[in-house]
Amino acid sequence: MEAALSAEEIYKILENEIVRLEIKPGQSLSENTLCRRFLVSRTPIRSALQRLEQNRFVRIIPCKGTIVTPINLHIANQLIYQRIAVESMVFRDFVKTCAPPEAEEVRYSLQLLEAAEATRDHLDTFDINEFLQRDLAMHEIWFKHTDKMYLWENLTKPHADYSRFIRLDIVGAKNVPDVLENHREMMEIIDKKDLAAIEPLMVQHLYGGVRRLGGKIFSDEYKVYFQDS
Repeated sequence: MEAALSAEEIYKILENEIVRLEIKPGQSLSENTLCRRFLVSRTPIRSALQRLEQNRFVRIIPCKGTIVTPINLHIANQLIYQRIAVESMVFRDFVKTCAPPEAEEVRYSLQLLEAAEATRDHLDTFDINEFLQRDLAMHEIWFKHTDKMYLWENLTKPHADYSRFIRLDIVGAKNVPDVLENHREMMEIIDKKDLAAIEPLMVQHLYGGVRRLGGKIFSDEYKVYFQDS
């Protein structure tokens, strides 16, 4: 007989499903339904839901239940600003010091991203999660080689607003070609050691979701994902 899932394991599953927009903003999470799904008592379910609330993925309303929170665009925007500031400096340090083997590591990562992108016209084979993982893997290289992995882990840990906004950008704006082109430009910056091009590209790349979604954010189709300002 398999051991029952722990509250931590249940939390991770639900967090992942919320981040991936498999559980959407405004959706209700029933304790009874979750107990049946995970075959556990209410105790680990309540523990998982309380932690989700602490991390702003859900709101627990007394006598009503647990509701998945909307995306706070104001907070997502600040986190994008933070990442631009940090990653521009880290990438600059990497470009200044990277040796040919590190540059080739980035080039190989870009090739993997291109391979993931190649299936995007076939919805039955295109894997959004693989594309996102390949995207992040390329960025991670300059944090790794400049000994800034603590910063990277903090920038990329699941976040109720930023993580879901990135996902919505891919699903809603079909941003794959745009993102891939930005990564090719990053490779060009490394090859040419073009330090002046770093910050403008990071601004374009990391604010790309805001630009691509644009007015869609306020449309009836997408506004359900966002918190009213």
